[in-house]
Amino acid sequence: MLMMSRRAGETILIGDRIEIVIAHIGRSRVKVGIRAPRDTPVIARELKLVREENRAAAGAGPVADWGGLLARLETSPQVSAALTDKDIARQEAAPKN
Repeated sequence: MLMMSRRAGETILIGDRIEIVIAHIGRSRVKVGIRAPRDTPVIARELKLVREENRAAAGAGPVADWGGLLARLETSPQVSAALTDKDIARQEAAPKN
């Protein structure tokens, strides 16, 4: 990694087509401007990571998610007891023939 010191208003060139401009230096932040060709994507790394996470989550099928959730619910003693109590209440409330 190349480390450079720059002052506000100074630039860094990357190749012949990309220019990094130090726009403002504050106490805890630096504002950076980027001049690049339109066909060169420029995006914050955090946004790229969130996009990849969203795509991975969207790719996971809902069946796999529901299967794992149901398996965890079935093994939970609290949930099993609650379901049993509901079933008993329904049976008691049902009309008898």
